[in-house]
Amino acid sequence: MATLDLRSIRLRPGEQLGKVVELQLEPVELGGQRYVPDPVRPQAPLTITRATSGTVFRLRFGVALRGPCFRCLTDSAAQLTVDGTEYEAAGSDTSEELHTEYLADDILDLGAWARDAIVLSLPEQILCREECSGLCGRCGADLNVSACTCGPPDPDPRWQQLEALKEQLDAPGASREPDPSR
Repeated sequence: MATLDLRSIRLRPGEQLGKVVELQLEPVELGGQRYVPDPVRPQAPLTITRATSGTVFRLRFGVALRGPCFRCLTDSAAQLTVDGTEYEAAGSDTSEELHTEYLADDILDLGAWARDAIVLSLPEQILCREECSGLCGRCGADLNVSACTCGPPDPDPRWQQLEALKEQLDAPGASREPDPSR
């Protein structure tokens, strides 16, 4: 876990400190699958800016998150550019929304902040490629490699009544107009 002790940093309003920090990134679990960051220890520029009402923290780094494709489960990687900003208001009498959850007793938890910033930077799905066809839902065949031989799926029994009604309406001589006596 990477942390930064802010007690030795003294900034006046309007001043800014920039430094490169080494992060320690942990694997991320998404949908029951494990995704490993690459690199595990990226060097990240951290900027601390003192404002009159508080402190602004900005952390930027690039990382790839490696793990299974959401559709076909083959190895894939999401290339991310993470750019996180946090704010800590001066004084304890301000709203909870104006305090960062990553700062406690002047110790900034860079590891937790980086992990959450990675998750917020993720695309909706991590795919091996944009046009990934995924796996067959019946036999599990990788549809990127070959077509499956399962044939069409069995009809859903919940639609049987609607199918019977359709057949009645499609029968020769059947009227599609509503019956006024009903």
